[in-house]
Amino acid sequence: MKIYHNARCSKSRQTLLILQQNKIDTEIIEYLKEPITKDIIKDLLKKLNILPKELIRSNEKIWKEKGKNKNLSDNDIIELMVNHPQLIERPIVVNGKKAIIGRPPENVLKIIY
Repeated sequence: MKIYHNARCSKSRQTLLILQQNKIDTEIIEYLKEPITKDIIKDLLKKLNILPKELIRSNEKIWKEKGKNKNLSDNDIIELMVNHPQLIERPIVVNGKKAIIGRPPENVLKIIY
């Protein structure tokens, strides 16, 4: 399993803790430190079965300045996430061909087993 993790985020830490408590072998990807590509984001969107706009943290200042109330294509939104990964909702847990956003953290239980 993989977790796209931000250690500064309480929901991300709580989700990781649930994985650890359930003894799930987890690859931690700190997406704010490691570059995230368009292909990775597209793959996550497919596994989450959501649109790019649904993966955006809409209260982030960068979104309000560069994305909100603008007529952006899905590709534009993905590009914005590549350039500003803090816009990506977190945490994202991937198990094979499925993924889930850990909000609330207990959501991760849906894809563990």
